[in-house]
Amino acid sequence: MSARIRKIITIVEETLIEGGKAVSPPTRRAAALAVIENPYAGQYVEDLSPLYEIGEELGGLLSARAVAALGVPGSSVESYGKAAAIGADGELEHGAAILHPKLGAPFRKVLGKGAALIPSSKKRTGPGAPLDIPLGHKDAAFVRSHFDGMEVSVSDAPRADEILVAVAVTDSGRPHARVGGLKKDEIKGEDGLR
Repeated sequence: MSARIRKIITIVEETLIEGGKAVSPPTRRAAALAVIENPYAGQYVEDLSPLYEIGEELGGLLSARAVAALGVPGSSVESYGKAAAIGADGELEHGAAILHPKLGAPFRKVLGKGAALIPSSKKRTGPGAPLDIPLGHKDAAFVRSHFDGMEVSVSDAPRADEILVAVAVTDSGRPHARVGGLKKDEIKGEDGLR
């Protein structure tokens, strides 16, 4: 099954000043979102595996668009995340079926790596509601400077029979991060934790 995509949105956020202090170089985050038809809206279906294929398709498409918008090679991306907003006639499990079984592999392929689990969130909501995409370092989950999130929304999505699928990438951690933990230059990137 292929995704029936109504709309694709790309967002780039650049922070130049945080806490009254200049951020140099500016921190950048980019998200790519797809508004898709939920083929199972309004019905219970036991086998959701066709949604796995949609996740795989969107994993490649959206991650490539997000990285292109960020303007760096995939290997230079530092953190990542994924999220889904399911319209009122869908189930949370529909979002899970898109995000979890197969979306990660093509996402990691675009980045060239990604040892850490991809942080994710999902919720049922209506058009225009904010969706938080959680972010974490792509190779080491214990890097606190990269615990973050990016809020996105689409004014007319998700409709009741749609799913909004989103991925986000960054070129750095939070601006002026100073709460300790494993530092970026200490990453081994072998176990996804450190």
